[in-house]
Order: sequence, then structure tokens, then C-alpha cells
Amino acid sequence: MATFLYRLGRGAFRRRGLVALIWVALLFAAGFGAASASAPTSGSFSMPGTEAQKAFDLLDEKFPGMAADGASARIVVKAPQGARITDEANKAQVQKIVSGIQEGPGKAQVASVADPFQVQAVSQDGSTAYVSVKYTVSGMELKDETREALTESGDAAKKAGLTVEIGGDALMAAPETGSGEVIGILVAGVVLVITFGSLVAAGLPLLTALIGVGIGVSAITALANVLDLGTTTSTLAMMIGLAVGIDYALFIVSRYRVELAEGHERDEAAGRAAGTAGSAVVFAGLTVVIALAGLAVVNIPMLTKMGLAAAGTVVIAVLVALTLVPSILGFAGRKVLPAGTKSRLFGKGRPAGAEPKANAGTRWASFVLRRPVAVLLLGVVGLGAIAVPAGSLEMGLPDDGSQPVSTTQRRAYDLLSEGFGPGFNGPLMVVVDGDKKLAEAAEARIKGMEGVAVVTPPAPNEAGDAAVITVIPKDRPSSAATEGLVREIRESSGDEVLVTGATAMNIDFSQKMDEALLPYLALVVGLAFLLLTVVFRSILVPLKAALGFLLSVVAALGAVVAVFQWGWLGSLFGVEQTGPIMSMMPIFMVGVVFGLAMDYEVFLVTRMREAYVHGERPGQAIVTGFKYSARVVVAAAVIMIAVFAGFIGSSEQMVKMIGFGLAVAVFFDAFVVRMAIVPAVLALLGHRAWALPGWLDRILPNVDVEGESLRKHLAGGDSGEGTGKDRELVSA
Repeated sequence: MATFLYRLGRGAFRRRGLVALIWVALLFAAGFGAASASAPTSGSFSMPGTEAQKAFDLLDEKFPGMAADGASARIVVKAPQGARITDEANKAQVQKIVSGIQEGPGKAQVASVADPFQVQAVSQDGSTAYVSVKYTVSGMELKDETREALTESGDAAKKAGLTVEIGGDALMAAPETGSGEVIGILVAGVVLVITFGSLVAAGLPLLTALIGVGIGVSAITALANVLDLGTTTSTLAMMIGLAVGIDYALFIVSRYRVELAEGHERDEAAGRAAGTAGSAVVFAGLTVVIALAGLAVVNIPMLTKMGLAAAGTVVIAVLVALTLVPSILGFAGRKVLPAGTKSRLFGKGRPAGAEPKANAGTRWASFVLRRPVAVLLLGVVGLGAIAVPAGSLEMGLPDDGSQPVSTTQRRAYDLLSEGFGPGFNGPLMVVVDGDKKLAEAAEARIKGMEGVAVVTPPAPNEAGDAAVITVIPKDRPSSAATEGLVREIRESSGDEVLVTGATAMNIDFSQKMDEALLPYLALVVGLAFLLLTVVFRSILVPLKAALGFLLSVVAALGAVVAVFQWGWLGSLFGVEQTGPIMSMMPIFMVGVVFGLAMDYEVFLVTRMREAYVHGERPGQAIVTGFKYSARVVVAAAVIMIAVFAGFIGSSEQMVKMIGFGLAVAVFFDAFVVRMAIVPAVLALLGHRAWALPGWLDRILPNVDVEGESLRKHLAGGDSGEGTGKDRELVSA
């Protein structure tokens, strides 16, 4: 593989004009497709194999149109203190709201409007009523005039002294990430400038990463409606693609400068960089792709599509690093070298011929070697303490009750709870696949259950072979009591009585995530062990890598629980409302963090193994690995943290939570696990760390991530060492 990548990188360098033109053409083609495509919808949500999904499918079959995917809204109106909503003046204001929706702008997208005084949507105390509105399209497809008619429908009633709030997915809008991601990119730029000491070298990874992400996100946008991709899919693909795109280009450019320092011609340096660092990029990218594509084992189409879309963006990032980066290096010439040989900021100004000062990586590795037990204990105990909140993890899906209290959706949610009971925001829909007698028996059985507040009479379909019963729980949708009620209805009924609705779907989704987490974790950790065994020709090194990955993931989950569920430092990260952690968060973090953690493991430990197999003692090999790789790995980690942290400013709770979780996980894995725990463990293991049984060594394939076969292949070619001045220039 290293030889093939060498030829690919050298060819891209020599034909840089053609390669750059192809990538620019792809960017324009993807951009044109995205601009020509219709606006993406929120994406359909299904959970094959769950009872809630079976009930929903039965509902769609027996009650055509009832399970339509159109947006809905509830306009909640509350009378002033001491008054009733049924008073003539207040009633007239509510009916103005109804007529305004029916006859006002955007009426073409309105499917139905329910008058609360005709459908008994008035609270028992007479203080509150709500108007139910159904639309023919999803919330993302509503026209501006339709949305404005909804938001302005209660203006007259507010002036008359009534309280009017609006809930439902009709107010859904595309998530806004604000300026956070821009700040993340700027931070990445600063880190690159400090790392390379050259504006050209710093700008190159940013430019190529933006081109790759532009192609990936534009392609996702163009195919969003065709493939039924959700609105957050492109945001998550951008988040991951941007981070790995910058990192992969960083590794290639860094190795290119090293090869220049060795005295090679520029095209030869580009080929060698692609053959050595490029091999590690391919392997690291492959681990990320496999982890993201592996989300398909959960069997949730939405999660599968998110994983595949993000994996596609990572594939593009790898291809960009292997082809576009070498071609742009050809245009850049020697401007990728540090600007100014006397700049103290970049380590210059030492007398000619003087020995270079030990860098920070060397000093840190030497410190760990002197106190491996203390460093190991401090790292493990520290991450273990941060992981403690993960034991209190509560999972669920967000609804209007998880919105900030400043939003009209949350205020509408609270008004409905006050007027109709906490369970009114999460009604259960019981679908009976049978005749009237079976439906009445189910109604009587449900009425006798403790957690039930209201049970409506069965509503049969036209054929009389199915019915729908609406059940209002006593407790709020996300409570354990409501979950117990759903379980009780299912256990006491046969296969002909199914429970669905948003609350039941959330319960089933959380359960499905719980059941899939351990198998998926076993798949990911097992894959990590096998892949790293092939790469490092060792048993203990992969075992240490897998255990360190688990430690960083659990610690990151603990931090997420502390901030988003408990509210610790919530205001610092813009968390206005605490609540359960989104059900997909743990499994999504496992997939993404696994891939990213393996990046640092490969780039750091391969240098150690290379030094060890060339005769250095285990301790000295650790120092050598840190000497040449620590600075680049730290820079890559800081860039990833900055990019992920930039998405904490998103208006979408899921994007905010994932951005925070990934940023924290990368920090823990890169700076605690890889930079502290890994060298400490390797120092304690000594020669045993690199041991591999002979029979296993003979059957394992040689992937040659370090490019050893390429060095042998090129041994008779250009192997100039360059001058000491050149090496000093590039090593900075």
C-alpha cells in the first residue's frame, strides 16, 4: 500500500494542475446540485421491529391519512386570572384565531383546524383551551407566510389580555450553529501557524479541508430529499469531516517538510509523505469509516443515514489528503517552510552547529518514564472520577418540554400541563386490530390501571375492523411512571392491541439504544483490537489502546451527564434546560470517538514501534516517538477540540450536545490517555509491550503503516540527507 500511495502522491504533485482542476470541478458540481435541490425536510423517523412502529404501520393501514407526516401545532390560550376562556369575549378571541388560520395567508398548506369548543379541548377549570392545527407538509417545508400566520395568529388575543403560546413541530426551523464553528476554524488556523511557522503551510490544511467538507456537505444537501436525510445530517457530517480533514492534511504536510529536510526533491518528498504518513491516514480514516458505518447494526434508519453520510465525508477527506494536498504542495513550493530562520517564536536563533534543545514532547516523555506509576494512577483515577456521573445516565428523546423556558414551545408545554395535567403532553395511542368488542375490552382494562388519567372511547375505522383509543397518563411523558404504564398495557394485552404515539416511540427508541450499545461496543472494541494487532504486531499495545478508549468514552459521557442532565456549568455552555441525555448520544459517541482515538494511537505509537524495531530500548523508543510525533498529535487534537467545540453554539440541542461530548472526549483521549496513560503503561511493560507469538506473526498480514517496504523499495534512489540547517528549519 505504501508504494501505491507513494506513486499516487508523486503523480498528484507532478500533475497538480489537473488534480486541482478535478477537485474544483467536483466542488462546483456538488454545489450546483445542492443549490438546485429543494429544501431538506426533517426526515422520517422509523424503528423497525418495535411495537410502536408496528402500531404506527397498522394505523397507517387501517386509518389512511391519520398517520400522515404533516406538521402539527397547538395554539394554547389561557384566560386572565379570575376569568374563564368560555366567557363570550374570550371565546370570540379564540375563534378569531381559528378563522385566522383557516382563511389567512398560508391556508393552502393547512389540512385541518380544530375549534376547541367543538372538540372539548377546554380544561376542566375553564381557564385554558387549545387549537389543534394540522398541515399538509412537514415543518421544514412550511412557507414563510404559513409560519408567520401561525406565529401571529394570537396577536389580537394577547392585546385583549389573553396568554397565547404555540407548540408543536410546525415551528421547526433549520438548526443554527451561529459563529461558533467560525471561531473553531480560526483557532485551528492559529494552531497551524504556531505548529508550522508558515502562513502557507497553515492555510493549506484549512483550504483542503474546506474543499472536502464543501463537496461532502453539498452532496448530502443535494441528496437530502432523495435519501430522506434529516436536517442535522449535514451539520454532523460537517463537524466530523472538517475535523478529520484538517488533521489528515496536517499529517501529510508535516511529513512533507520532514522529507524536504532530508534533502529530497519536492516531488519525491510529496511521494514519500503520501507513502508514509498517507498510509497512516488511510488506516486512521478506515477506522473512522468502519465505526460510523457500523452504526447500521442498531437498525435505526435515521442513525444509519447519519453514520453513512459522515463516513462519506471522511472518505472524501482521506482522498483529499492523498491527492489534493500533494498537488497544492506543488503550487506552494518551499513557502511551506517556516518564515524566517531567526524567529525565536519558532525555535530559531540558536548558534550554528549547536545541538537543538530538547522539545516539549521529549521532556514530557522523559518525565513520564521517571514516574510511570504516578502518572498512570493520576490519569486513571482522574478520568474515573469524571466518569462517575455516567452511572446516573437517563436517556430519552427531546420534546417541547426540553426546550429553554424562554421559548414559546416550552411555555405552551407548561400551560397544557397546568390546564390538562402533566400527561397531556404525551398521550398514548392504543391501536386495536379487531372488532368493537375487542376494543371495548381493551378500554375497560386500561381504565382500571393506576397510572391512567383519561381514556377516550374507542374510535373505529370505516371498516369496523380496527379502533384507536387515546390514553392520557397521570405523569409527564418522560417519567418512569409513564414508561411503566406503557409496559403494563402491553403486557396485559395480546398481539392485537399495540401502543404507539410520541411517548411510546421515545420509550422504544431508548430501549433499542440500550440493547444495541453493548453489542456495538463489543464490535468496535473487538475491531480496534484486531486492527491494531495487525498494525503494531503486538497483543498488549492493542489491549491498552482499547481499554484507554473505553476509559475516555465513559469519562466523556460522565461530563455530558454532569452538564446537560445535572446542569453543572450549564450556563457556561448555553444549556438553558436540563433533561435526559438523547438516546443516540452514547452509541454515537462510541462510534465517532473510537475512530478519532485510533488516529492518535496510530500516529504516536507507530513512531515508537519504528524506533524499537530499529534497536532502541523500550524507554528510549517512547522518547523518540514523542520527539517526532507529540507536537503534531497535540496540534491535531487542539484543532479537533476547537472544531467540535464550535458547534456548542448551535440552536439544535442534539448538535450542541454532540459537539460538547466529542470535544471533551477528544481532550480526554488525546491529552490524558494517549499522552499520559499510554507512555506510562508502555514504560511499565518494557519489552513485553511489543511481544507477539511467532505463529500469530506468521499469519497476520503486513499492512506496513510505517512505510518500511517503501524505504526498501527506494533504498537505491534519492536518499540524500540534506544539511543540518535544512533539518533544523523543518523540524521547527
